[in-house]
Amino acid sequence: MSGVVLGIDPGSIRVGVAVSDQGASIAFPLTVIKRGDDDSFVDELVELARIREAAEIVVGLPRRLDGTDGPEAKEALLLAKRLKDQLGIPVHLVDERFTTTISESALRSAQMTSRKQRPVVDKIAATVLLQGFLDSRNAKPDPTQGQDGVD
Repeated sequence: MSGVVLGIDPGSIRVGVAVSDQGASIAFPLTVIKRGDDDSFVDELVELARIREAAEIVVGLPRRLDGTDGPEAKEALLLAKRLKDQLGIPVHLVDERFTTTISESALRSAQMTSRKQRPVVDKIAATVLLQGFLDSRNAKPDPTQGQDGVD
């Protein structure tokens, strides 16, 4: 399936959002939505998906390091269900345990201070999440594999 894919990195304070190109091969940071005490951020995500004409959504599933689901993962599952119900498009859940760590490391490598990282790290994490999803889905088998009888 091609078309724009939104990547969402849900957090308790901020939600990072990334978007793919029309061919669903490259992810770009889009925005950060601040979460309040209500669920109005879900309405903002739905509106973004409609404006961008998203064909699919990827929601980060924040599992614990041991692979179990905590309260954050349950919130991500509920978010994914609400988005699917409201938009009627496929919503995929993807393990996002290390996206924030990878993003922070990349920003540090770019010599960005912690204070400057705060406003962008969430949308970078969403970009890492989305690009990983796109790469794994778009991976094509090596045509030379199996030709000599060895896999």
